[in-house]
Amino acid sequence: MSMYRTLSILSVSIALLFLAPSITGVAAAAADDVSEGPFQRIILRGGILVNGEGAPPVGPVDIVIEGDTITRVDVVGYPGVPILANGRPEAQPGDREIDISGHYVLPGFVDMHGHTGGSAPNIPPEYVYQLWLAHGITTVREPGSFRGLEWTVEEARKAAEHEIVAPRVIPYAGFGIGASEPIISPEQATAWVEMAAEQGAEGVKFFGAPPRVIAAAIETANRLGLGTMMHHAQLNVVRTNVLDSAAMGLTSMEHWYGLPEALFTDRVIQDYSADYNYQNEQDRFSEAGQLWAQAAKPGSERWNYVRDTLIELDFTINPTLSIYEASRNASAQRNAEWHAEYTLPTLERFFTPSRYAHGSYWFDWTTDDEIAWRENYRLWMAFLNDYKNHGGRITTGSDAGYIYKIYGFGYVQELELLREAGFNPLEVIRAATLSGAEALGLEDEIGSVIPGKKADLFIVKENPLRNFKVLYGTGHYRLNENNEAIRTEGIRYTMRDGVLYDAQAMLANVREMVRQAKAEEQE
Repeated sequence: MSMYRTLSILSVSIALLFLAPSITGVAAAAADDVSEGPFQRIILRGGILVNGEGAPPVGPVDIVIEGDTITRVDVVGYPGVPILANGRPEAQPGDREIDISGHYVLPGFVDMHGHTGGSAPNIPPEYVYQLWLAHGITTVREPGSFRGLEWTVEEARKAAEHEIVAPRVIPYAGFGIGASEPIISPEQATAWVEMAAEQGAEGVKFFGAPPRVIAAAIETANRLGLGTMMHHAQLNVVRTNVLDSAAMGLTSMEHWYGLPEALFTDRVIQDYSADYNYQNEQDRFSEAGQLWAQAAKPGSERWNYVRDTLIELDFTINPTLSIYEASRNASAQRNAEWHAEYTLPTLERFFTPSRYAHGSYWFDWTTDDEIAWRENYRLWMAFLNDYKNHGGRITTGSDAGYIYKIYGFGYVQELELLREAGFNPLEVIRAATLSGAEALGLEDEIGSVIPGKKADLFIVKENPLRNFKVLYGTGHYRLNENNEAIRTEGIRYTMRDGVLYDAQAMLANVREMVRQAKAEEQE
């Protein structure tokens, strides 16, 4: 989301961050109940594997994990008949074995845009982490570090050492955060990036700045081996659109700002109304919904040029489709079924329309606004699918904590939206796993379930390739064979670095956090 609005609430968020000791206490006390391992050796027996590299499902397989590493993935039989003992990895004294017959095993998801704070105040980190893990997310790129870079780097260390129940955290610093004065020169930009790297940042997130400042910062980040990402904010996009920043060496873009502007052929600046004011959230998002209609059409010369140039530069697009989903159907997102049990009161208040809250643009959201955004999505999705089909890298990110989006649930919606964009299910899974690992430079460690990689995976009973809804913490609502309405279970286990997490126990923890927070507010 926008740095200008986010920073305005940052001090409030930090000040109130730990003012719910009882809620945090619930999560901390339950932490020992949701995880076990790593194990000297554990064997997951009889699952159906979707390995994340594009291969179709195969099973039954036995997966052997030693410590934090996958050591064997053995096909051990055929579906529909008993598995013969001959040819299965033999158990050794002290091994842990789990029968996952008929369950699906997938690589842990990579959320390329996951905030642990910065929106509503008083959100316990444990609430965020357990929702992520319960939805199969084992790695999160934390853009901006709005709780403070030092705090985020320390959380990343704790997660790496398994001192906390959390996904792997990749801390990025919001460009300029913590600087004693505005960064207006290349020299200042270079010094700031060097400082961020020294403090432990693994990347930099940009929102906008003069082109020479951005160029110097990107050059320094690339020299130091830091990742780079950018929300091409409308206040700066005329001077630096996606083609400009990619040419400077930027490695990934967030959302879609800067992309349609690079596709203009009959204008240079978006056609704003005369009374537009960027600080008016209704103006900002209503007119953003008209932007793709001003861009070059699919298959046109300009469209193809932008697509091919970005692919040649090995540029990553992280669209975060789900965070704007309410723009085309506000009521559905406002009343999503998980809010009742999984949305903290502080988030409920933050989502309520207000002229003081970023992303709360429902001053007078109309049928025409939603129709414009549906057309926006149609064209945006067409570009994403075309980009993927020509070899470009698309990843998945949620940006939850804003615009009715809840951690974990918003990520599964992102998978559904890529499916709507034309990705087949295996392409969606690859975008959510190996493509994210590649964008982070971690493809040799995570992103697929193969021997030699970290044991990052999750286990779900139902087939997510048939229906991504089975991944929601609320499960999938359907009829059973007895004509009874039921909900499926959702993810059963998530594993990161060989540590096994009980997804259902974590969801129960979150429900208790929400219940307790609501009860305390009624006292």
